[in-house]
Amino acid sequence: MSTGRRIARRPRRRTAHAVQALGMVGALLAGSALVYQASSSAYSSTTVNTGNSWAAGTVALTDDDSGTAMFSVTGLKPGSTGSKCIKVSSTSTLAGSVKLYGTSYSTTSSLATYLDITIDQGTVGTFSSCGSFSAASNAFTGTLASFGTTKTTFGTGVGSWTLTGTPTETQVYKITYTLNASAPDSTQGGTAAVGFTWEAQSS
Repeated sequence: MSTGRRIARRPRRRTAHAVQALGMVGALLAGSALVYQASSSAYSSTTVNTGNSWAAGTVALTDDDSGTAMFSVTGLKPGSTGSKCIKVSSTSTLAGSVKLYGTSYSTTSSLATYLDITIDQGTVGTFSSCGSFSAASNAFTGTLASFGTTKTTFGTGVGSWTLTGTPTETQVYKITYTLNASAPDSTQGGTAAVGFTWEAQSS
């Protein structure tokens, strides 16, 4: 026989456990958010050095010959002599050195073997006139044959010009030739030729 009263049921334990678990997950998520926010925030500071650039220096030589050969001599005979000066200028912005050597050397009838040359290095003088040339050092004394065959590169070149890298620097070279008095008859009609080349290299 029913009494008409309802009996209230207790919440199932499974539901209570689920609610408790959700609460723990929420607490963990909230804690993680706090940790992430703290770890992703930091003080910072920078300093910058701007405007850096690089440019190569230069080595550059010119002379005052206006494209004219120093010597164009004909009718040589034993004892013939002559001299000429040339001013070489450097506008190099790098320190270095200058050497003189021969290029395009040639000779016939061994004339160059008997053609003595002296190369002095100094100051004062131009291509048009040696004027009061003052020698500071002797760069070479020997035959044109020796110069033309052994002084052929910067490494074997002659001279003692040291560049500071402060334009403009100049040196005057005086070249003197003499056909040796012992030149034999076989040198008659002979020829000799060479190019005088100055080269600058940075140090």
